[in-house]
Amino acid sequence: MKKLIGILILILVVFSCKNDVQTSYDLIIENGNVIDIVTGNISKQTIFINEGRIVKLANSDDENTYNSEIVLDGTNKFILPGFWDNHVHFRGGDSLIQANKDFLKLFIMNGITTVRDAGGDLTTSVMDWKQKINDKDLVGPNIFSAGPKIDGNNATWAGSLVVENDEDIAIALDSLQALNVDLIKLYDSRISGELFLKTIQEATKRGLITSGHMPFSVTLDETLDSGINAIEHLYYVLKGCSAEEKQITEAIINGDYGFWASMEKLIETYQDSTAQKTFESLKNKNTFVVPTLHIGNVLSYLDEDNHENDAYLKLMPSGIIETYQGRIRSSLSSSNQARQNRKELNTFFKNLAKSLSDADVKLLAGSDSGAFNSYTYPGISLHKELESMVDIGISNLKVLQNSVYNGALFLKKESDYGSIEIGKISDLVMLNSNPLEDITNTRDINYVIKGDEVFNPKIMAMAIDCTDCIK
Repeated sequence: MKKLIGILILILVVFSCKNDVQTSYDLIIENGNVIDIVTGNISKQTIFINEGRIVKLANSDDENTYNSEIVLDGTNKFILPGFWDNHVHFRGGDSLIQANKDFLKLFIMNGITTVRDAGGDLTTSVMDWKQKINDKDLVGPNIFSAGPKIDGNNATWAGSLVVENDEDIAIALDSLQALNVDLIKLYDSRISGELFLKTIQEATKRGLITSGHMPFSVTLDETLDSGINAIEHLYYVLKGCSAEEKQITEAIINGDYGFWASMEKLIETYQDSTAQKTFESLKNKNTFVVPTLHIGNVLSYLDEDNHENDAYLKLMPSGIIETYQGRIRSSLSSSNQARQNRKELNTFFKNLAKSLSDADVKLLAGSDSGAFNSYTYPGISLHKELESMVDIGISNLKVLQNSVYNGALFLKKESDYGSIEIGKISDLVMLNSNPLEDITNTRDINYVIKGDEVFNPKIMAMAIDCTDCIK
């Protein structure tokens, strides 16, 4: 009997000691309004982080005994996964390497903890930055990169891998896999329709993720059947919504007219029943669409807005600004009719994006920021893309999903990113106000948490002398 009593006392002592022991964490965010990015529900929780991952979530009224060197007060703040910009570019040649590297802090300053690099000519540097960011030797977002694009000979973009025959497909994909890229990006400036489709098919066989611009010498159905995972921009979806897509495709193959001349014909022959079939096909094949609405708004009105008062313009090095000149000259030298057509196309794309969202086609929020894309600045342009989506009638929650949730889903990274759950990487943004009520509140950032690192956007803005860059 004495032995049994002794055992019971020992058990009580052990449990008592456990209750008194303070568990240590790398970072704790107390009493925040945590947004469930899937449902939109908000709950007051405390988030516990160790080694860059969420290890515990507790209701704010739970009794917890813990300690941490870093404790953030989340009272009256709104916490959601760090934003994803699902279409950026690092490019411009060796002379712009430093300029592109400097952009990395602008993403973090804007709460963007992950970017999808949709192809460029600075792959060696990008892969180096990616590793240094992972090692915490460089401040910047996670980079998931396509490396160089795949195109034909004399491609529009420098550094593209040339595919002119079946053998070139294997060579290009082998080289990209050797670079350990995260996806394959195809471009449509020179590649033939046949080789475009074959490249996607071969990449799909290898288990690679693909996205791209579709040559107008193939139909959208052919592209979807080839296995492409994402369509970049809306031109290609528009083509699939035309009741005369096959005739227009044949005319382009025959050289009767080109890409831009076909836009008016595609709008004229847009048919809702055809569009609905296309939307259903996109949905069934789980193909994502990247609308890039903000850059459309910018480029369509370059003849009316010179952007001289943009806060971010003063952050752009002269070399980057020089790359803007091509699009600016094109806009200013075009005819009044061409300018009007471009604006009408932009308006049509807004309606198309809303229709895609209404049909539950998965969208990705991406800015298309980077060199050569005039006044589409890294960081802030993702917020403007979210605002553009809301402006056309997509709900705030769905727009946030298009950034943070769908981004992870597309790259098959949902086990690590995309929502606030135990076990996931603790890339978070803490906002001063609720983005579900007003999407511009995504700019009202209190702290950015990347793993176990904490960044204050206002301090970052002061360091680069751009306090008006922050809400």
